[in-house]
Amino acid sequence: MKLGNRDIGPDDLQIERLGECGRDTPLSNVGFVDDHEGVAVEVRRSAIEERLEAGKPLLHLELAGPRTRIFHDPAETTAGIVTCGGLCPGLNDVIRALVRQLEGSYGLRDVLGFRYGYRGLAARNGLEPVRLTSDLVSDIHRDGGTVIGTSRDEQNVDEMIDTLLERDVRVLFAIGGEGTMRGASELCEGIARRGESIGVIGIPKTIDNDIPVIRKSFGFETAVAEAARAINAGHVEARSHPFGVAVVRLMGRDSGFIAAAATIASGDVDFCLVPEAPFALDGERGLFQHLERRLQQRGHAVIVVAEGAGKTLRDEVGEDDIGRILVASIRLSMPRRGIDVIVKYIDPSYLIRSVPATADDSVFCAKLAHTAVHAAMTGRTRMMVGFYNDNFVHVPLHLVTGPRQQLRLDGKLWRGVLESTGQPRVLV
Repeated sequence: MKLGNRDIGPDDLQIERLGECGRDTPLSNVGFVDDHEGVAVEVRRSAIEERLEAGKPLLHLELAGPRTRIFHDPAETTAGIVTCGGLCPGLNDVIRALVRQLEGSYGLRDVLGFRYGYRGLAARNGLEPVRLTSDLVSDIHRDGGTVIGTSRDEQNVDEMIDTLLERDVRVLFAIGGEGTMRGASELCEGIARRGESIGVIGIPKTIDNDIPVIRKSFGFETAVAEAARAINAGHVEARSHPFGVAVVRLMGRDSGFIAAAATIASGDVDFCLVPEAPFALDGERGLFQHLERRLQQRGHAVIVVAEGAGKTLRDEVGEDDIGRILVASIRLSMPRRGIDVIVKYIDPSYLIRSVPATADDSVFCAKLAHTAVHAAMTGRTRMMVGFYNDNFVHVPLHLVTGPRQQLRLDGKLWRGVLESTGQPRVLV
């Protein structure tokens, strides 16, 4: 069967450990989880029956949560944190929750924040880590961004391991997207080659919600809320002018999850364009034919476009900004069709990336961080925490470092877009 983009069996879901848990946990009354507990990969009756009839075992992801026995000695353990990739709402919430859980609940002696992502783990860059304490991080969740900085840099694996060993770091939390998880996996391979005992735990951060396997990543909910506000502003602009058109460009280089969810949340979008669904501007079934009809019927229109949409069109024009291509093309095409449009262009991408998390997102960030700490303290490694089938689970890194998750055009989310906008299923 497939999980994310991979064919898997029971062995693919096993979580690697540094060794046996030989210590009692310092936690109490927290609802401990048995190591054998899991979350079913399949939830549909037909899929379950198909596996049983074929004599195949049902598959489960390991259930996350605190255990009664732990691997690391809290008094002798130093933890490290890196944040990598682009900004995303909730980064500071995750850092804060990690520090408070490590220091306050488990009693770790030191938590180090390595600055500017993996760059901070290479000594030649001269970036001294920040000693993170509960007092230092007490208010950082009120701000967007990341208190320890971020980057997309790739660094030499052995140099990074040298830094971890020099700083006596035994647990590293890597917060980021697919590239960060790939880097974490390479770190694990290097650590294993050198026979060292350092746990690496990934925490999924992608504003596009496109990491395979998991159903939700932190920051996505905040991004959708902010994107919907931008769409609503575009709608106000469009309807305030005769034949007004608002083009709102949102994040989503490879996947249209934000554009789709924000379209439904707003309720004022006429066309939603995503990377997964090809479209043409001209022709009998092209976008402009339907836009002309919509303008004649309503007098205004709102178009939401994900940044990765229209790859063929972008390649032909030699311009990467699909929003600007649409604006220029609409201004040129609609007057030829007898409609004098007024086009407004809104790109809120960096505003959305830098805002603090919403309350619900903050709760999710804290739960992810707590889950990551529990996994790390039990000696688990080469894994990522995530949310699957309404539970927090442990996901092996090899399952999340492949092709990114994309919007299914036969799925519920895209069906909701078509029902909300009234746009045709096909725009080519």
